[in-house]
Amino acid sequence: MESAFSLTPKQIVAELDKYIIGQKDAKKNVAIALRNRVRRMMVKSDIQKDIVPNNILMIGSTGVGKTEIARRLAKVAQAPFTKVEASKFTEVGYVGRDVESMVRDLVEQAVHLVREVKNEGVKAKAAEAVEEIILDILIPPVKGAGFRQNTVPAGEVEEPESDTELNERTRERFREKLRNGDLDDRKVEINVKASSSVGVGMIGNGMLDDASMAGLQDMISGMMPKKTKKRKLSIAEARKVLLEEEVSKLIDFDEVKEEAIKLAENNGIIFIDEIDKIASKSGKNGGGPDVSREGVQRDLLPIVEGSSVNTKYGVINTDHILFIAAGAFHVSKPSDLIPELQGRFPIRVELNSLTQEDFSRILREPKNALTKQYQALFEAEQVFLEFNDEAIEEIARLAFLINQEVENIGARRLHTVMSHLLNDFLFEVPDTIEPNSQIMVTKEMVQDRLSTLVKNRDLSQYIL
Repeated sequence: MESAFSLTPKQIVAELDKYIIGQKDAKKNVAIALRNRVRRMMVKSDIQKDIVPNNILMIGSTGVGKTEIARRLAKVAQAPFTKVEASKFTEVGYVGRDVESMVRDLVEQAVHLVREVKNEGVKAKAAEAVEEIILDILIPPVKGAGFRQNTVPAGEVEEPESDTELNERTRERFREKLRNGDLDDRKVEINVKASSSVGVGMIGNGMLDDASMAGLQDMISGMMPKKTKKRKLSIAEARKVLLEEEVSKLIDFDEVKEEAIKLAENNGIIFIDEIDKIASKSGKNGGGPDVSREGVQRDLLPIVEGSSVNTKYGVINTDHILFIAAGAFHVSKPSDLIPELQGRFPIRVELNSLTQEDFSRILREPKNALTKQYQALFEAEQVFLEFNDEAIEEIARLAFLINQEVENIGARRLHTVMSHLLNDFLFEVPDTIEPNSQIMVTKEMVQDRLSTLVKNRDLSQYIL
């Protein structure tokens, strides 16, 4: 995949098309939002800092692809991404998560992404250092230079060879064996860092927030003496343990934190799901639960508008984070959100309900299609699963029918149907169905295995 900075809106949509069927309007809007970030970074004048992202509100029933669009967009953008459910947040004074925690989660993701990139950059150098450590354990280097005389046939002159040279030759032979994996099972004893994390407790209602507490804990841990302990591991395992330690030595973590904050501020995406659950129902002005819902909205507002949030890695500004909110809005409407919050989501996209034809395409086309996932599971046991076209059409028809008759849970219904269809086969492999067998799923098999599922009107046990 190309760099996110080189992708045009059409190319972004093409990337999303590999995993998500339909929903062209939603894909188009998120592609524009992503490309606008690149455009903002290219603006040379002072107006750059005033260009804020157009946050998006996606409206659609469950299982139509809202979450998948946001998650895939983050992967295309190679950006830190976090998903939260608005219903998990509560107004200050109620029990629940603090709204600022979603920004802290985003920064954690950014740190992870930056650290991964840095790790790749120093891995080769770290691997060389690990090789030397293991060689030092196997063949300790000789200190000082002595000479070793060998008897040679008369008439031949031998150059005296030092112990150092012999040691180097032996080390080189062992180095070659290490690289070839010949010594991977051999046990060695290594020194590794012992965990020095310190738990900090506070009695009563402390005035420190989560970020301050985490920072205090890190500071106390840093003051504690670094301890090591001996572990006896195979060379293959020791190489992994030592590689992590050597990589961390080569990386400047202060630089990682700075880059992560910058990445989260300029490229971060926060997906707020179930935002309809905190919308106050139309026509209700009383107290009770609606007060708490509105309180959550007012707590979310400054984060979405743009504010500074304290994290254990530093202060992050949320002005240019892209917020994508989503909700089914079956009971409430977007207009039931407080006006200030509505204004922070200027782009509204209504996602279409999935048709029978969409189900058929979902089973065939995406790179991670459910049929391909099951084929991979069977192939892991050397059993080959095939679906003919009529079978796929029948699976799509039955999934669509059950959604209409019971409850519409969108594409998630396909998981129910496929599980009911193939679970017996998965149970029989490899005891009864032996390796190199082939299973062909036909229309008749689908009808036979799913007939009870369709006839039984009370499908509560199968609803995901």
